[in-house]
Amino acid sequence: MFSKKNIQTVFAYFLLVSLSGILIGCSGSAGNKGSQEPVSAPVMVIDTTSASTYSEYSAALEGKVNVEIRPQVDGYLEEIFVDEGSYVSKGQSLFRINDLSYKQQLNNALGNQHAAEANLAAAEIELNKMNSLSKGNVVSDVQVKTAESGYKAALAVLEQAKAAVEIARINLGYTVIKAPVSGYVGRIPKRRGSLVGRTDLQALTVLSDVSEVYAYFSMSEVDFIHFNKENEGKSTKDKLSNLMPVSLILADENVYEYPGKIEMVDGQFDRNTGSITMRATFPNPDNFLRSGNTGKIKIQRLYHGIKKIPMASTIDMQGKIFVLSVDDSNKVSKKPIMVLAQTEQSYLVDESLSKGETIVLSGVDRLQERQLISPQVNNNNSTTKK
Repeated sequence: MFSKKNIQTVFAYFLLVSLSGILIGCSGSAGNKGSQEPVSAPVMVIDTTSASTYSEYSAALEGKVNVEIRPQVDGYLEEIFVDEGSYVSKGQSLFRINDLSYKQQLNNALGNQHAAEANLAAAEIELNKMNSLSKGNVVSDVQVKTAESGYKAALAVLEQAKAAVEIARINLGYTVIKAPVSGYVGRIPKRRGSLVGRTDLQALTVLSDVSEVYAYFSMSEVDFIHFNKENEGKSTKDKLSNLMPVSLILADENVYEYPGKIEMVDGQFDRNTGSITMRATFPNPDNFLRSGNTGKIKIQRLYHGIKKIPMASTIDMQGKIFVLSVDDSNKVSKKPIMVLAQTEQSYLVDESLSKGETIVLSGVDRLQERQLISPQVNNNNSTTKK
């Protein structure tokens, strides 16, 4: 049996051993903390450079000229000389409307003209007779003036008859509808025998000149402000003349082989969309593009004296973008930046970063505020000690 004194002695011994272990552990932890080495981290020194970005805008394509072909006289469609999708030259016949009634109108107008000519000749004879008789005082001045009035009236009737003849000739000519421009024929909804007229809501067809193609696209108000700031020139016309060529991305995501030029900016913004319409012109020598095509306009923007940093060197927190800036004591701290534009893997930054400033290049999510690092400079793919 252990005595009460022995039990107290053993208990005191174990208590002393436990306290010694705790003290040793705390001492070891403090020693480790004090001897913790800085974390090695790649960094980059900020420098200025030139960079380019691209903006894309949905576009609708139209031929340089899109002409609705409409009849200018009423009648039955007698002939269709072209097929849908065919290419026609300026002045080529497209349609013919039955012209029998218009030929009769012309004949009637010609008959009236001939009758007016005969009446004028008779009035002229009467006037000459009165003038001869008036010299011998055979007729009065009233009779002479009456003859003069009759002649003038007959002359006016003849002029009206001639005008009616010209109108009849024009209407007869309208029965053959010709192409006003060279281009491609669109859909032809009417068929032979259809009744057509000037009041028809639907055109006979649409003729498109696609030797050049217009690409219409819309730019937001913010983008248009940047457009005005970034391009040289006092007026919009000057800015457009200084613009670089633009590209057209087709529906299959391939780039159209010929570059285009922005040539028009609308005079006002659309109040409903808050955007402004612009027009780029593209050559189309192979007639590859047609009216109704869609695509995207790709506009290049050049930046000079800009700071370019990898996206991997940033932290996105609550809609704001930060980098880890390294101070002279090699401690890191979060710094907000203002992004002007971005490429596939980089941000273009304004004056929120200074030339010569050092930031952590990667692994920023593993570092804490005011943490000490061992920076490894990694500019231009080189690695050296800071």
